[in-house]
Amino acid sequence: MLFAADMRGEDPLVVLAEAQRLRSEDGDSAMNPYAEELIQGVVEHRERIDEILATYSLGWQLDRMPGVDRAALRMATYEVLWGGVPDGVALDEAVELVGELSTDESPAFVNGLLGRIVEMRPTMDID
Repeated sequence: MLFAADMRGEDPLVVLAEAQRLRSEDGDSAMNPYAEELIQGVVEHRERIDEILATYSLGWQLDRMPGVDRAALRMATYEVLWGGVPDGVALDEAVELVGELSTDESPAFVNGLLGRIVEMRPTMDID
């Protein structure tokens, strides 16, 4: 949903609400609560997440990154800085996601950037 919202230039919370509505209308089970929490957390901290990604992505601007990479990086950054997810789990899942859905270079890029963020976390001003 973060990827879809980003590609369409829409608010992720609007995309989330629409997905929930459609699931309800179709009689599907409720959305995974963690997925909702993750989307809401990324939206809540989006400005700071993007600032951190821009700071540590040496030579890469966010808008020039593949959309899948951007979404995976935002989710994993939220997870390691505010979500309480173990670093290795967040990094592995993000790397696996971009490995399946993005460019051949994406896994190494995402792993390196997230590794740097984890390394620099003690020096960051996280509110």
